[in-house]
Amino acid sequence: MVIKNAVLPVAGLGTRLLPATKCQPKEMLPVGKRPVVQYIVEELERNNFERVLLITGPNKYSIENHFDTDADLIRHLRETKKEDLLAELEFERSKLRFFYTRQKLQRGLGDAVLHAEEFAGNQPFAVALGDSILGMHAGSRTLSFMRDVFTETPCAAVVAFEEVPLDEVSQYGIAEPVTPPTDGGAFEVRSLIEKPSVKESPSRLAIAARYIFSPQIFQALHVTKPGRGGEIQLTDAIRIMIDGGEKVLGVKLPAGERRYDIGNFESYFKAFIEFALNDPEYGTELRDYTRRLLNEDH
Repeated sequence: MVIKNAVLPVAGLGTRLLPATKCQPKEMLPVGKRPVVQYIVEELERNNFERVLLITGPNKYSIENHFDTDADLIRHLRETKKEDLLAELEFERSKLRFFYTRQKLQRGLGDAVLHAEEFAGNQPFAVALGDSILGMHAGSRTLSFMRDVFTETPCAAVVAFEEVPLDEVSQYGIAEPVTPPTDGGAFEVRSLIEKPSVKESPSRLAIAARYIFSPQIFQALHVTKPGRGGEIQLTDAIRIMIDGGEKVLGVKLPAGERRYDIGNFESYFKAFIEFALNDPEYGTELRDYTRRLLNEDH
């Protein structure tokens, strides 16, 4: 089975990143040289997806504009003898086909994914959250591995997980695995617990912003009751599938691969610094500069 479709929810307001997100989407904030959403689109293309539906919201027009070909800018660069900068626009030639729809009301991630029902039809599809980059410079192949697991093992969903410190489990949806996960393999998920306390947490396996779903997820979302703030949670819908007897599998991010969360200023600053320090053109000089600053502080 070839899974060609991916869904990219980018409708959130980004309130934890105000005032930077007052007039621009958090997905357009730069991490190193690129905006967050570009890394995710490049990840989807590297993992051989062919079509992507971006679920947008108010004030998100810059995302659509970013992936359009800007003929005026190209002409300006050529007329001003700056052809070398055309390489920075190579992403405009992506082979991905882009589709867009709007989530008119902020009713949660589950509601956003439900907007993809007609796009996905009766085919399985991937979901990649728009505020999380997997791997340095979006080099992750995790979605390809998840797709292989989904194809080879009958299941309703495959979910990516990362191990987080015990004192951070209350920030995430946490897996209760049937058996302890092994590196490089899949494990069955008995249940998911949304933001448990340290004492209640069944593991340190936190959902890592990537999913492969069968169309059955839409049936579950249709019967998922709104939770806090009137939002429909994707985690609740996955749990409904499990409780209904469907198999949900998990995979751990491979050793050395990190998830860079752009959900708040602390994690955003850390991601920007790490990507900048690893930039192939400016990283070495920036590392030296940073060392000098740190030495001056001490």
